[in-house]
Amino acid sequence: MRWTTCVCTCAALVLCLLLAGCARHAQTYRIQGQVFGTVAEVTIYGEPLERAQILGKRVFDEFNRLHRKLHAWRPSELTTLNECIARGERCRTDSEMIYLLKSAALLSERSGDTFNPAIGHLLRLWGFQSDQPSGRAPSREEIARWTRADPRMSDLRYEGDYVWSVNSAVMLDLGGYAKGYALDEAARVLRSEKVRAALINVGGNILAIGRPGERPWVVGIQDPRREGAVAQVELHDNEAIGASGDYRRYFMSGGERRTHIIDPRTGQSVDLAASVTIIVSSGEDAGLRSDGYSKPLFVVGPRGWREMAAQLGVKDALLIDTHGEMHATSSMLARMNAHREHDVPRA
Repeated sequence: MRWTTCVCTCAALVLCLLLAGCARHAQTYRIQGQVFGTVAEVTIYGEPLERAQILGKRVFDEFNRLHRKLHAWRPSELTTLNECIARGERCRTDSEMIYLLKSAALLSERSGDTFNPAIGHLLRLWGFQSDQPSGRAPSREEIARWTRADPRMSDLRYEGDYVWSVNSAVMLDLGGYAKGYALDEAARVLRSEKVRAALINVGGNILAIGRPGERPWVVGIQDPRREGAVAQVELHDNEAIGASGDYRRYFMSGGERRTHIIDPRTGQSVDLAASVTIIVSSGEDAGLRSDGYSKPLFVVGPRGWREMAAQLGVKDALLIDTHGEMHATSSMLARMNAHREHDVPRA
């Protein structure tokens, strides 16, 4: 992990994160590391260096705890649960895991199963349950085996601290949810210590606490096909921005881009959009929702994303299609236009 310091202005982050608004005499400290297979960064504003270092370490300790607990293919509490499900057995777990599974099941139901963490077998078949994608597209027959089995989050059953499944084809993979939950847990740590302003970034999923001085945090929305941002938006206290894209984990096969986001209904890699970015706010699960809610919009693509956003209660959403054309809700468009009208400090 690495610390950097800024006074008055802030350097751009690795994942298209543009910091703006540092107060003239306050300092901003950042700690960066690798977790969940991606870059994570915590920016803490207005705290002495020693205290910021301690708080940053506490946040990364929490990130690493969740990484070890929720890993989908290395030994973890999640893989232990999947082994029990495959054997048709009950598995004892804890309240945190049950909370994540139940909340994921609720989103799965609300999204018409376009978000479905029960399809771990399909993700493994496509080679995405590994540190590096396999680069091989599975056959139709292989895909059909698991789509016919129809694993769903609604197959899970609960009794006290025990979990089991009525469908042995369920294999849980919380990769589309864990980063958002980690944002919320990091925010709990920092808020409990009365940190007045911070920005938590896990692989481009970002949650804001307070504001760094007189102006809000400003983040850039990643261009899915080239370096840099296609737009910038302000993030206010307890707002989280989540993104899903075909540029994060993918491989090329037969001249086609095969992304790690799989349509649970067909078992196919989704190729309808290049990226989806949403902003959610309020509550203790803003990070979780920002991570999870972007997936159904990405899966349904340009034809259905507006209806899905409305169905999930997402007001701020931007979809960039595979031709590079941007489609935004009126609320997100207003955010983007409002930011263009202000003179925001640049890195």
